[in-house]
Amino acid sequence: MTAPAARFADAAARLCGQCALMVGWRPDEFWLATPAEVAAIFTAMHEPQANGSVTRNDIQRMMEQDHG
Repeated sequence: MTAPAARFADAAARLCGQCALMVGWRPDEFWLATPAEVAAIFTAMHEPQANGSVTRNDIQRMMEQDHG
């Protein structure tokens, strides 16, 4: 597996696990979800920004916080 593919796979596995813990999604529910649906979960779990949106950087920061 190439480095970008490995990074994607690792990030996807973390997000899938986080969605399972937060809302009880099984893997098939995660993979059928849209990025907006996944972002909505993280938005609900964290204090919203002034404009209420979640950025790619926000998701990256949350992933880093979850795995040190």
